[in-house]
Amino acid sequence: MEEHVLNTAAPPTRLSLPTVLSLALALTLAACSTVDLASAPPAGPAPVVAAAVQPAEAASASAATASPQAVAVAAAGSASAPAAPASDAEAMDADDEDDGDTAKTGSAPAVLPPYDPLQPDTRVNLDDSAARSDLWHRVRDGFAIPDMDTPAVKQWEQWYSSRPDYVARMTARGARYLYHITQEVERRHMPTELALLPFTESAFNPQAMSVAKASGMWQFVSATGKDFDLKQNIFRDDRRDVLSSTRAALDYLQRLHDMFGDWQLALAAYNCGQGNVQRAIARNQKRGLPTDYASLNLPRETSEYVPKLQAVKNIVLHPEAYSLTLPPVGNHPYFLSVPIERDIDVDTAAKLANVPIDEFRMLNPQLDKPVILAAGTPQVLLPYDNADDFVRAVKAHPGALATWTVYSVGKTIRPADAAKLVGMSETELREVNHIPARMLVKAGSTLLVPRSAQHKADVSETVADSAAISLAPDLPPTRRVNMRVGKGGETVASVARRWRVSTTQVAAWNHVSASGKFAAGSTAVLFLPRSTSLARASSHPAATRVAKGKAAARTHVAQAPNARSGTHVATSKAPPRKGKAVVAHKGGTPGKTVVTKTRVAQP
Repeated sequence: MEEHVLNTAAPPTRLSLPTVLSLALALTLAACSTVDLASAPPAGPAPVVAAAVQPAEAASASAATASPQAVAVAAAGSASAPAAPASDAEAMDADDEDDGDTAKTGSAPAVLPPYDPLQPDTRVNLDDSAARSDLWHRVRDGFAIPDMDTPAVKQWEQWYSSRPDYVARMTARGARYLYHITQEVERRHMPTELALLPFTESAFNPQAMSVAKASGMWQFVSATGKDFDLKQNIFRDDRRDVLSSTRAALDYLQRLHDMFGDWQLALAAYNCGQGNVQRAIARNQKRGLPTDYASLNLPRETSEYVPKLQAVKNIVLHPEAYSLTLPPVGNHPYFLSVPIERDIDVDTAAKLANVPIDEFRMLNPQLDKPVILAAGTPQVLLPYDNADDFVRAVKAHPGALATWTVYSVGKTIRPADAAKLVGMSETELREVNHIPARMLVKAGSTLLVPRSAQHKADVSETVADSAAISLAPDLPPTRRVNMRVGKGGETVASVARRWRVSTTQVAAWNHVSASGKFAAGSTAVLFLPRSTSLARASSHPAATRVAKGKAAARTHVAQAPNARSGTHVATSKAPPRKGKAVVAHKGGTPGKTVVTKTRVAQP
C-alpha cells in the first residue's frame, strides 16, 4: 500500500533559488513574531483564574463590566488549550486523582468572579455622586400607590413611633437588601412602596417563620413558594433566599395586580389569598356596595395590612414627624453574587470571605446545612468589599473546601446505628440532620455525613435538588387487642390510663372523640407493645370479659401496619368482623367503632 501511494503521488515541484530565499526569510520572520507574541501580554479579557488573583480594584472593574457568561467565554477564548493526555488511561487516572479540591488539582475554579445579580454588565463606581446619595430619596420618588388616612393608619404610626429601637434594628437589617429590592421594583415599573413590604411582613428578617409556617422576608407558605419555583428540600429553602424570594414575591404581586387592577386589592390578596378577596368583592357587588379595599369585609389582619404599610410609608416620607431617624442607605449594591462551582463548607466560606458567620447567614439564609452544595446553590451573596477577597482566598486555599457529603440509607435504621456506619457521634448526626429523639430514619432517606477518604466527590445535582429524609416513630413491636367493654361502659380516657397509652392514640385507633365514652358491650381496639401483660384488663370495675381455657389458645394473626415490623398481632378467637356500636360523646353525637364477638385472651 505504501509503495502504491508513493507511485501515485505527484512529482515534486522544483523551486528556484529566489523562491527558496523568499521562503526562508518568511519563516524567519514568522519565528520572530511568534516569540514576540508569546512574551507580550494577552489581548482581550483576562481569564477567570487570573481574575481571581488580580488586585481588588481590577477585579471589581472586571466583575462590573462583564456578565458571568461573558467572563466565562472570554476565559475560554484567552486561555491556552491544555495539552491532551498521552493515552485514555492517563486521562482516567487524571480524573481519579481529582478530589474536588481546586487548589490541588487546578482543573477548574471553585468560584467565579463576583457580579451584581441585577446589573452584571454595569460597572459600579462607589465614588460616583449617585452611589453616594441616600437610597431613601430614590424610594420616596417612586411612591405611586394612593394614600389612605384611616384610624388604623394612625394606630400603626403610633405603634412604630413608640418603638424607636425596633425601627432602628429593622432598618439596619433592611439596609442589606433595600437597594436590590428597589432596583428590581423599578426595573419592573412597579411602585416603590412594594420595596417597603418586607418591613411589615417580617421586619426584614429573612429567617423569620410565622405561626402559619410562612417563611422568609416575604413570608411565603410552602405551597405558594412551590407555585413560584422556590425550592424547598433538606439542603435549602428558597423562601428565605434573598434573590429568589424577591423575584417570586414581585412576580406574585404583579400577577395579583393584573387580576384586580388595583394595588391595594393586590396587597390584600397577597396577605389573605386571592380567593378571599374575590369572594369579598362578590358579596359587595351582590349588595350594591363599593368594591374598593376600604369597603370590603376582610379578615382583621388583612384589613390592617395596607394601613400598616401606609404607616411605614408615612414614616419614610417624614421620619422627623414621628421622632424617628432613618440611617442613610447607600445607593449602590450592598452585596455581590459569587457563582459557586464546587462544594464548600459554610464556615469555610465565611472565613475565606472574612465575614462573620452571622452576617454570612443573613445574606445566605436559605442554607439549611453546614455545607453549600454547588449543584443546588448557584451562588452565594457576599458584602461588596469582601467578594473579590473571597475569590482570591478560595484560589489560594491549600486544603479541602468541603468536609461533608451525603449518605443514602438503604434500610430503616436507628440514628445510633447510622452514626456508627458513617463514623460520627449519634448526637452530631441527629443535630446536623434535624432528627428528633425516638425516631427512626426510613429507607431511601438522605443523611448529611462527614466526607471520607473514599468519598471526596461533590454531591450530584440530582441529590442536591431532590434529597429528602423520612422519619418514623421508634416504637416497640405491637399487637392488636380487641377489648370488649363491660356493662357500665368506659370513657376513652379511662381506657387510655389503664393501658398506659395516650387518650389521643385510643381515640385515633377507634375513630372517636378523645372526650367520648365506649358504650357497654362495644369493642375498643388497642395496639399494645407485645410485652404488655393482658392481665391488666381484669383490674377495672367494668371488667373486660376474658376468654379462658382452650379458646384462649386459639388465636388469629391479623396483619396491620407497624413502623418497625410492618405487622400487628390481633389476639382473638377469629378474624375481626366489622359491626356498629354506639359511642357516647359529650356532645351526644353517636360514633362508630369496630365490634367483634371475640374476647381478650388471658395469657
